[in-house]
Amino acid sequence: MPQRTLHGTSRKRKRVSGFRVRLRTKNGRRVISSRRRKGRARLSV
Repeated sequence: MPQRTLHGTSRKRKRVSGFRVRLRTKNGRRVISSRRRKGRARLSV
């Protein structure tokens, strides 16, 4: 069976949408704060 083309990699996932990456930009901080407001169990990856 050939390999599927799409696999999630945890390194990429962390680098793109991790907590510390979110805090670096203004919009990222907005994402975190809105998720806090909504009461999410997980704020980011």
